[in-house]
Amino acid sequence: MENTLDSAFPVLGKDIPKSKYTPISLSESNKVLNTIDVSSSDKLARFVNFHINKHKAMVAYGGYLEVRNIYKRSKHFNSQAEEERNIHLGIDLWCEAETPIYTPFDGVIYSFQNNTNFGDYGPTIILKHIIDEVVFYTLYGHLSLSSIENIEVGKTFIKGDKIAILGDASVNGDYPPHLHFQIIKDIQGRSGDYPGVCAKKDLEFYRNNCPDPNLLLRLGI
Repeated sequence: MENTLDSAFPVLGKDIPKSKYTPISLSESNKVLNTIDVSSSDKLARFVNFHINKHKAMVAYGGYLEVRNIYKRSKHFNSQAEEERNIHLGIDLWCEAETPIYTPFDGVIYSFQNNTNFGDYGPTIILKHIIDEVVFYTLYGHLSLSSIENIEVGKTFIKGDKIAILGDASVNGDYPPHLHFQIIKDIQGRSGDYPGVCAKKDLEFYRNNCPDPNLLLRLGI
C-alpha cells in the first residue's frame, strides 16, 4: 500500500489548501484542554474553533494514537468488564458541518451504518480498496444522515469522487463537526463499524492494523 500513497487525494478535497490546516492536540497532556468541560460538545467546539481561528486555518487535524480524556464521558468506551478505551486510532479533521468528503482512492462501499451510541461515530461509511493486489479499507465517521441514504454496498467510486458530507453534533455522536478518518488493513469481518479507539493492552495490534493516516494525507509534511 505504501507505493500507492504518492498520488493520494486529500479526503477534504479540492478547495482547502494545506496552508489552511493546523495541528491540534486533544491529548490528556494538553493542559489547556484539561480546563475545558469536554463532556459538552458546545464547549469543546468553542475550544476547537478558537484554535482554528487563531491559526487562520479552516481545518484542525490530529489525534493518531493520542491518549484522550474525552472518552471518559461515555459508557461506550468505559465498561467495568473491560479496560478503558482511550487511544485514538485515526486522524480527526475538525471543520464545518456539511464539508464535503472525497475518496482518496478508487473503491467500493464495503459497508455503512448509523452507529448511535453516545460518543460513537454516528453515520459511517467504510470503503474497500484494491491497489496492486493489496486490499485495505478506509473508514469515514461522523457523517450526516443524508450521507448514508440512497447508497448501497458495492457502489463504485473513483478517486476524487464526493462520497459524503460531515454531520453535526445532533447526529455525529455529540461532537463538534469533524471527520474521523482511519485506514484498516484487516477489517476482521466487521460491517458498518470498526474500533476507532482502543485500550492500552490492544495498542500493538491496532497500531499495526490501522497505520497512521497521515502517511496518506501528508499534512504538516
